[in-house]
Amino acid sequence: MSSTLYSLASSLVMGLYVALLGVLMIYGLHRFWIVYLYCRYHKGRKGAPPHPKSFNALTAPVVTIQLPLYNEMYVAERLIDSICALDYPKEKLEIQVLDDSTDRTVQIVERKVAEKRAMGFDIHQLRRGTRTDFKAGALAWGLKIAKGEFIGIFDADFMPPSQFLKATLPYFSDSNVGMVQTRWGHVNQDYSLLTRLQALFLDGHFLLEHTARYKSGAFFNFNGTAGIWRKAAIETSGGWSARALTEDLDLSYRAQLQGWKFVYMPEFVCPAELPVDINAFRTQQRRWTKGAIQVARILLKDLWRAPLPLHTKVEATAHLTANVGYLLVFVAVLLLLPSLILRGHVFGGGIAIIEISVFFVSVFSMAFFYVFSQRELYPDWRWRIKDIPVLLSFGIGMSVSNAMAVWEGLTGQPSDFVRTPKYGIQRAGENWLKKDYARRKNPVALMPLFLTIYSGFTLYVALIRDNWAALPFIAMFIFGFSYLAGLSILQRIK
Repeated sequence: MSSTLYSLASSLVMGLYVALLGVLMIYGLHRFWIVYLYCRYHKGRKGAPPHPKSFNALTAPVVTIQLPLYNEMYVAERLIDSICALDYPKEKLEIQVLDDSTDRTVQIVERKVAEKRAMGFDIHQLRRGTRTDFKAGALAWGLKIAKGEFIGIFDADFMPPSQFLKATLPYFSDSNVGMVQTRWGHVNQDYSLLTRLQALFLDGHFLLEHTARYKSGAFFNFNGTAGIWRKAAIETSGGWSARALTEDLDLSYRAQLQGWKFVYMPEFVCPAELPVDINAFRTQQRRWTKGAIQVARILLKDLWRAPLPLHTKVEATAHLTANVGYLLVFVAVLLLLPSLILRGHVFGGGIAIIEISVFFVSVFSMAFFYVFSQRELYPDWRWRIKDIPVLLSFGIGMSVSNAMAVWEGLTGQPSDFVRTPKYGIQRAGENWLKKDYARRKNPVALMPLFLTIYSGFTLYVALIRDNWAALPFIAMFIFGFSYLAGLSILQRIK
């Protein structure tokens, strides 16, 4: 290779590497911004909405609860029992079990629905005979015949408290409110390290991100479950669509662009089951990641054309594009090795300062974000934050499959809605490996093993070249990829 071509290649590689680090730093700074908004508007009580009037049973509206199911034999009965335990007049409550199942779930639901109907509940098992448009299709189909003015939605792994409707419905006294979302809880967060990491991740999202966006007047989204919609808000916003894997995020943004207000209730918690299977968790994250990018690709143009405040547009853009960070991390992992070899020809020692700055902002912002959320939620937060260093590395490990999801979303590649299997696991020691739905093989599962080896070689190059500034990055790469690879291999052989 000529010196000119070598110099050009060096400049391209290093330029791309530095640009990636710069964008990652911006997303890291955004996490500080979310905490700032939370403290300003929630802790300071600025902009808090007035508390709604208390629930009046005499004027209770008709409510339809939709339960979209697809092969949920282990949790279907638990879900139906929870919904039938809601403290609400039976004559004003309709329950639609939207059952697209193809296994024993069909018979289990049939028996449970018959039992509840005999007890006086207006509950029906509704089967389409097809899975067209997946969850979005089921919800849209049920909506056409729903009796309720308001539509509550719960996924199979949720167990809403009995006061759910009495707590959420008063907010609809404001005719502009289109949706009320409650916070997710976790019934099995202490089952394993994997479930504890998920709980940390979700707590940060639901407490800090949702609260900050809601209280500051920015857009936030219905999370597909544990929320309730005004039926008119769904209908006037175009209804449910399967054009994105995250049909909930898509409808949420369309509704808010139409002028509907959303309410978030961080103080009201709906418990749910976290995935205990790494492949199930990976599938869930791929769906959420790709779906968010699909929504960004579809709606960002409309968002920026809408007559909205600039801060709303900027925050919505950061929200919808945040998952691009997974693709950036994955590319940065691949570029780190060549950058160690080429950096002396382009940036000299300056690259070390950039790397240290990005590492500090990225890692410290994430650590601070999750420590802060745990401190806000739990009296024993000091014990809970012990897993945060693992969470930071685990996020890097997840960049493999999530980066692929981002790329598919950006390029418009279609894919099916792959459900997250639930096993009814709540306590440590319960075994799920022999249950149906447990997938042992995943074509992406061994990719972290390759990246562990690749990062190990990168570490060797950094040491022999005395590139100490890159070592913190490499250490996190190795730990994150090796943990994910080890867990995937362990579950494959059990």
